[in-house]
Amino acid sequence: MSLRPPRERLRIGQIGVCHEHAEGKMRTLRALPAVFEVVGVVDDRAATAGSARFAGDDLAAYDGLRWMSEAELLALPDLDAVVVETPNADLVPTALRCLERGLPMHLDKPAGWDLALYDRLLAGCDARGLPFQMGYMFRNNPGFRFCLQAIRAGWIGEVCEIQADMSHDYGGEPYQRYLGAMPGGIMFNLGCHLIDFVIEALGRPERITPFLRSAPGDAAAIPNNTLAVLEYPQAMATVRACSRKVAGLEQRRLTVCGTNGTIELCPLERFDGEPLLLHLTLREARGGHAAGRQVIDLGVRRDRYQDHLLEFARIIRGEEQDRRGRAHDRLVHEAVLAASGCAPWPG
Repeated sequence: MSLRPPRERLRIGQIGVCHEHAEGKMRTLRALPAVFEVVGVVDDRAATAGSARFAGDDLAAYDGLRWMSEAELLALPDLDAVVVETPNADLVPTALRCLERGLPMHLDKPAGWDLALYDRLLAGCDARGLPFQMGYMFRNNPGFRFCLQAIRAGWIGEVCEIQADMSHDYGGEPYQRYLGAMPGGIMFNLGCHLIDFVIEALGRPERITPFLRSAPGDAAAIPNNTLAVLEYPQAMATVRACSRKVAGLEQRRLTVCGTNGTIELCPLERFDGEPLLLHLTLREARGGHAAGRQVIDLGVRRDRYQDHLLEFARIIRGEEQDRRGRAHDRLVHEAVLAASGCAPWPG
């Protein structure tokens, strides 16, 4: 099918308020009125009552918007795109209904537990030429982009190790119960963001080994203390995620080690008016950076999702191509399922 050329302001709707990123995505969309016109939102709290969720009770971000059913939203003749923000189990089935309507979509993470169903979605988007964007939240983070540039340009030499941590201590007991109701627990729910980066940086691993444990004092059925090891011919990547780490949110970190240098990013993001700082240590000067240890000021950011959604708008308009593509999205999800103990890694 041929897509209608998008108008100056993209008319966009959001399906779901129950994903952990739903509220933040809506606040960002509404903060970009020159780019997006939010035409409606679908309240999925009743429709997804049986799905594990940890959000959707605070609706302040949606004040003044038009509430409608999914059928009403998808039937709008002038809708340009949708943002799918349902619980994880409902993301791909919802996206498939958007696919049937020929709508470009931003799909939050991770894409459920059925790889074949996700394959069907990706293939359908490719067949129809539909813009499609996964919602891994570090894709446009300047620290992660710097790391990828340094790897690809050879500034730190050959990569031998990546260490990544996505831990936190928010949510209390309700969050632990939420993780216990989710196959793969916190590795599936949050480690996926870091696996997305590892795959973009190093490609397909030879082997993925998951270690899914519960933190002290928690039931064994709650995988909230996890580690995944992704093995490459001459490199190892470790992804950690624990929901009981004191001050863990502030200590989330990424370390990339190469034969000529090391990059350290901690915290991974900040929105408190202070600049995000990255530490770069080089054995030999490369890429305009001196030998030795130095601090790279990545500037002040106030919104996690803005750059990602602006990229989505440009892709819809045909102003740029998705630099990762469907093969990357598919490989990432295959790796997420393996790292979460939800499916074997085929190697």
